[in-house]
Amino acid sequence: MRRHEFQPGRLLAGLVLIAAGVLYLLDATGGADLPWFLVVPVTVGGLCLAALVGMVTYAVRRDRRDRISASSDR
Repeated sequence: MRRHEFQPGRLLAGLVLIAAGVLYLLDATGGADLPWFLVVPVTVGGLCLAALVGMVTYAVRRDRRDRISASSDR
């Protein structure tokens, strides 16, 4: 398999959704008593944080790519 670049935003989104699934599983089995209005905002907040991390990662990589191409043009 070819190596691919690390994408922290996608990693964070996956971890947030896994955590939400585990919380709902615990609630369904009786291991925890969590109201739905607690899990939903945490999930939405985590996904917003993942989007922000993804945008920052994209901006940093675009800036780095532009600097490399500018230095090779000289």
